[in-house]
Amino acid sequence: MAFLSETIEVGSLPQGSGSYDPLPAGWYLAAITMADLMNTKSGTGQYIKVRYDIIGPSHQGRVVFGNLNIRNQSAKAEEIGRQQLGELMRAIGLARLSDTDALVGHELSIKLDVRNDPQYGASNEVKAYKAAGTAGSPPAPVGSSPRVAPPERPHVPAAEVPARAAPPWARK
Repeated sequence: MAFLSETIEVGSLPQGSGSYDPLPAGWYLAAITMADLMNTKSGTGQYIKVRYDIIGPSHQGRVVFGNLNIRNQSAKAEEIGRQQLGELMRAIGLARLSDTDALVGHELSIKLDVRNDPQYGASNEVKAYKAAGTAGSPPAPVGSSPRVAPPERPHVPAAEVPARAAPPWARK
């Protein structure tokens, strides 16, 4: 048990929109605010999990996640993932990638589609990438709120990074 240093009343807390419906298909201006290397469920591959914060032209503040396979037992899945990673890197002007943190902080246009999964329902899927402000991509919204930079994370050499434990649902 932990005591708070204040009394919090529910009436003083902000309310969210409560909408978790997928965004309509189309192009959105987004900022990459997180990119982490993850192991596949089977443990035989890896992907980069990317968080995109939508900044325009509508649905500002919504978040979309995408996964880019970089190692997979399926050669086709790996090929598609690496192709998508190449498109993303070209869209943000990144020539080389050795640390996923290099993706964070960049803005680009992403094309979303709505995928209907029989088990999980409708969700968004990132289908394409373009440089922010290129022809065919949405303009930045007029009078939009200032962009907030993602929180800085200190760089730790790979040799000093402790191994991550499996999440609780993956432990046996």
